[in-house]
Amino acid sequence: MASEAVEHDYHLVDPSPWPFLAGMATLVWSLGMVIFFAGLAGPNATGMTKTLFGRGIDTIYTRLDGVPGNEVMQGWLIVLIGTIFGAYVLYGWWRDVARESEAGDHTPVVDIGLRYGMIMFIMQEAMFFVGWFWMFFEFSLWHKARAKWNIDDAAGYAEWPVQGIKTIDWSHLPLMNTLVLLLSGTTVTWAHHALIHGKRKAAAWGLGLTILLGIYFTYLQGVEYTEAFHHFKDGYEGSWWLSSSVYGSTFFLATGFHGLHVLIGTIFLLVCWARLMRGGFKPEKHFGFEAAAWYWHFVDVVWLFLFVFVYIVFQ
Repeated sequence: MASEAVEHDYHLVDPSPWPFLAGMATLVWSLGMVIFFAGLAGPNATGMTKTLFGRGIDTIYTRLDGVPGNEVMQGWLIVLIGTIFGAYVLYGWWRDVARESEAGDHTPVVDIGLRYGMIMFIMQEAMFFVGWFWMFFEFSLWHKARAKWNIDDAAGYAEWPVQGIKTIDWSHLPLMNTLVLLLSGTTVTWAHHALIHGKRKAAAWGLGLTILLGIYFTYLQGVEYTEAFHHFKDGYEGSWWLSSSVYGSTFFLATGFHGLHVLIGTIFLLVCWARLMRGGFKPEKHFGFEAAAWYWHFVDVVWLFLFVFVYIVFQ
């Protein structure tokens, strides 16, 4: 469409299958996640029914326990198909957007619209985390008031964290993860400024280091979760897990969804790195890279709130 004579600065997008396919991929992935965490097969299910619709998270527990078995793939197939389907849609959609930019369709007016769109996306992501933070704050700040309610387990809410729980020491893995993310914020900023000044090699190095730090953060969080699970399964005093208490639920949901955002941001940066290595992005036009950097800084800020309030203040 860039070659056609137009009388406005807007880009009229050609018919695209990606919105519809994105909805279908989301539907398959969501169904897979329900199966993975809750399972749709009954307790007496066998064969293909159990393989497809069994509770998939049990296979992780089996592996963490070191128990061999033939059911390690139950409950994984549909979420795996949904993930691959979604990855294909993202690849195709981002590829088309990149081609539109390279063809000159992203005029200054379109570029401003893309920036507004990214800002609004980050704002709704921030409100998503506000929900998780508020759930944690509500339980921690007003636990004594809830202890007076006329419910069977009211006494269990008299303290926060829940009575008998031994919280994670913030000065070990959480502090290390904080330093990793703060360092990654500096490397992505280095890469951005290098690209602005036309130093593509330095930009590639900075972006590559940011991706490695993101992967390392995910690894450290996996270590933290694995240790928490083993302590819970082995019956250590004060141990807890996702389904063991309200503290475990709020902690793992808040930190786990942040970890998911780190993984998404790492993929975002990896796509930008691949485009950069192929000769994409120019000092004067590289909004795709800027959007990834904005998202990564947002992830950094959210983690600082998590680290301060979840790991330190309300422990």
